[in-house]
Amino acid sequence: MEWTLSPATVERAHGLPEDTRPPAYIQESHIRTARAVREGGLFVPTWLGTVFDLPGPVDLDVLQRALLEWTVRHETLRSGFRWAGEELRRFTLDAEDVSLRREEAGEFTDPETLTAYLQDRFDTVADALRWPNLIYTAVVRDDSVTVCMGFDHSNVDAYSLHGIPAEITELYTAGVEGRGAVVRTPAASYIDFCELERADADRADDGHQVVARWREFIRRCGGTLPSFPVDLGLDPAGGGPLPPQRMICEPLVDADTAAAFETYCRAYGGSLVGLLAATGLVVHELGGQSVYRTVVPFHTRMKTRWTEAVGWFVGGAPIEVPVAGTPDLPSALRAVRAELQAARPLARMPIARVLSLLGADFAPTSPDLYSIVSYVDARGVPGAADWAAQRAHALLRVSYGDQVCVWVTRLNDGLWLASRYPDTDVAAKNMRLYVERLRDLMTATAAG
Repeated sequence: MEWTLSPATVERAHGLPEDTRPPAYIQESHIRTARAVREGGLFVPTWLGTVFDLPGPVDLDVLQRALLEWTVRHETLRSGFRWAGEELRRFTLDAEDVSLRREEAGEFTDPETLTAYLQDRFDTVADALRWPNLIYTAVVRDDSVTVCMGFDHSNVDAYSLHGIPAEITELYTAGVEGRGAVVRTPAASYIDFCELERADADRADDGHQVVARWREFIRRCGGTLPSFPVDLGLDPAGGGPLPPQRMICEPLVDADTAAAFETYCRAYGGSLVGLLAATGLVVHELGGQSVYRTVVPFHTRMKTRWTEAVGWFVGGAPIEVPVAGTPDLPSALRAVRAELQAARPLARMPIARVLSLLGADFAPTSPDLYSIVSYVDARGVPGAADWAAQRAHALLRVSYGDQVCVWVTRLNDGLWLASRYPDTDVAAKNMRLYVERLRDLMTATAAG
């Protein structure tokens, strides 16, 4: 079964006046980059999603009401953009003007055929250059249902996805049990956040201290944003088409090892510092660069009002770790802690704004602006204790890209690592070495 915004909703959106609240810089950069890549002849899906089980037999009417109630609660999901010449203009529907259309997609008996169908549908609907760009599906069985939800990245981040299973489950269970409406405080609007963040960013000029820090960082990176500092088997001159990607998704260390590693790193700032320090040592071993330069993702939900909001609340801060001069983990931990303390405030300035002030040479040409290593402790997310029983996890589209993105997530059963990287034999070999050396270092540190 599939749900999309109804034709009546889409028709209503066509006649809406402009919403004067602008796109966030990260949204605008995302959409412009998607358009540039598409005009270059390559379709690069950029959706994120979530999947989880509900007990059956399912009541599809109740599930539809739960999906609709959740959707209209988050204003960004009923908002989109139109081109006015070269400008992006927002429009936003009122909650009462939103409805869902349910359609039966067919019966599937082969898992691979179903997976291919779902991927194609998510690619088509949850697309940065169309609206609506969300789709919900349910794989219905006699005794259970698997809910899959996909969104273009412009409207969600990982933290947004983490909250969905518990929220939909709560709404659905209340409906099935006839308990009436679930009373929740209104969620703050990501669109309001976009307006506030953009107003702050627009007050900066090319002489702002944050811009100056980025300018110097990029200069030391050789004039570009940092890539993952190991051989990926790509042409160093660049300029060719974006390569296809492969993916790693596997447990990194178990719960006991993750806890022991966290304990070891706590005096230096915790597991994020430990992960970056360990990565710096490993990539120095594999690639030989004397300084590990990267951009660290940080959430920008600085105020509690944004905690339950769905949106793309992510900024980045540049760090430089002299790994050649930090031969052991404690030295690397101290260096990373100092860098993060100095760089953390830079994440409040959208990178897209910084790049626009630095000049046209930094216009994005790839959906991933740079390589990242991200860490999230998801154990405190409401409902996280139920994820294993629900088979809940995020969906990540692997398509095309010349960068390496690594996401390490702390769950109740330990650390999990997911990564997408260029599909070359050299990259596959070096990324496998990276994961194994990272695991060995964490395990040895915890054991010691």
